Amino acid sequence: MMNLLPFRRSRCLGAALVCTAVLVGPEACKTVTAPAAPSAEYLKSNIPHAPFSAAVRVGDVLYLSGQIGTLADGTLPAAFDEQARQTMSNIGAVLQQAGLGFDDVFKCTVMLSDMSRWEDFNKIYVTYFKADRLPARSAIGASGLARGALLEVECLARARPPA
Repeated sequence: MMNLLPFRRSRCLGAALVCTAVLVGPEACKTVTAPAAPSAEYLKSNIPHAPFSAAVRVGDVLYLSGQIGTLADGTLPAAFDEQARQTMSNIGAVLQQAGLGFDDVFKCTVMLSDMSRWEDFNKIYVTYFKADRLPARSAIGASGLARGALLEVECLARARPPA
């Protein structure tokens, strides 16, 4: 049996709109224009030939690409704690490029190649934020990260309007 309920609803809705227009007048039936989408600003990655931006600012949010603990020469330190500190330093550099700081970060996603290192990372991570301004956060175990990294962190930050 054919379901006529959607037809009846749309027919009733159309009748209601016509009735409203007749009762209130045609000026009540103006077309509403959606606000223009905010433009995007792309911050260049410091990694040569990277297939991604370091971050993208859309409206009042800065979306940072995931950062790993690569040093300026592209190598990764061997030790977990060194990679963690360098990862956070790399995040700081992207924030600085956007004119922001760690106080502007409101959400982080942490990917760990070994979830047993979660507490080790937390000890380092909290030193980059004020105790009363810790971002919301998720942590995920990952079976493999870019360049064999032991961790990766991506963040969202409140972007102040350009000066």
